[in-house]
Amino acid sequence: MIRINLLPHREAKRRARRQQFYALLGMVATLAGVIWFLGFSLISAKISAQAEKNDFLKREVASLDKEIAEIKKLKEQTDSLLARKRVIEALQANRTETVHLFNELVRQVPEGIYFKTIKQTGPNILVTGYAQSNARINTLMNNFNDSPLLQNSTLVETKAETVAGRRLNAFSVTVAITRQSTDEGKKGKKP
Repeated sequence: MIRINLLPHREAKRRARRQQFYALLGMVATLAGVIWFLGFSLISAKISAQAEKNDFLKREVASLDKEIAEIKKLKEQTDSLLARKRVIEALQANRTETVHLFNELVRQVPEGIYFKTIKQTGPNILVTGYAQSNARINTLMNNFNDSPLLQNSTLVETKAETVAGRRLNAFSVTVAITRQSTDEGKKGKKP
C-alpha cells in the first residue's frame, strides 16, 4: 500500500531550516563575541605591557639625566681644578723670575745709567731712569735685546733734564720678559 503523508512537510522543513539558521547565527555571533573579547584582551594586554615599558624607560631616562648632570658638575669641577693647577704650575715655574730679572738687569746695565723706577705689568717691564748720554741708552737697549731673559726693548721717551746740577738724559724703556714654560722648568731640574 501506498502511504501518503498529508502533513505539511514543506513547512516542517522550513521550520527546521530556520531553527538551524538561528542556531548557526547564534553560534557565529557567540564565536564572533569570543574572538572580539580575546582580541580586545590581547590588545589591552599588549598596550598595558608597552605602557609599563614606557614608564620604565622614562624612569631610567630620568635617572640617566640626573647622572649626566652630576657628570657635568664633576667635569666642571675637574676643569676648574685643572685651570688652578695650570696657574699654580705657571707660578711655580716663574716664582724665581723676579730674582732672575734683577740679576739680568744688573748684568745688562752699562756704566752711566741709573734706574729710577722699574714697573712690571704682566710680561712687560717699564724701566725709567737717567743716563749720561743717549749712546748709553742705546747700549742698554741693545744689551736687553741680546739678553736671554729680556727681549723687544722699545724706547718710549727720552728728554734732557738737570738733576743736582748735572745735565742728564731721562728715559723710559719698555722690555718684555721671556717666560720659562713649565717644560723648560722640568728639564732644568735633575731628579
